[in-house]
Amino acid sequence: MGRFARWQGSALLLLAACGSTNAGDTTPGVDANFPVIAVSARRWSFVPDTLHLKLGAPVLIELSSADVLHGFDIPALNVRADATPQAATRVPLTPNQVGTFVFRCDIYCGSGHEEMQGQVIVEP
Repeated sequence: MGRFARWQGSALLLLAACGSTNAGDTTPGVDANFPVIAVSARRWSFVPDTLHLKLGAPVLIELSSADVLHGFDIPALNVRADATPQAATRVPLTPNQVGTFVFRCDIYCGSGHEEMQGQVIVEP
């Protein structure tokens, strides 16, 4: 595992331990005033399952799980994180292209896992 991957994983764990408010967020490149979008995962859905974002407008996606460990993966936007039942995980995202992009759970969570997905709609 490369140095950056270890740092990124450590940063996600640190963010998860910080709780669910963005006051005092010290993630590099993250402004505490970024809008926060809460996304909850549970077998076999995300709520909400559609996120509407503006091109170039940064947000923090705050992931949580209502049951078991889930993944949150948006390959087209280079976003990947875990949603855990113990704590919220904050993921900074600044959309850099317009379009509709699928996100899905990438950690097997039981029968029905294959259907666990949503979409990000990025508008100009």
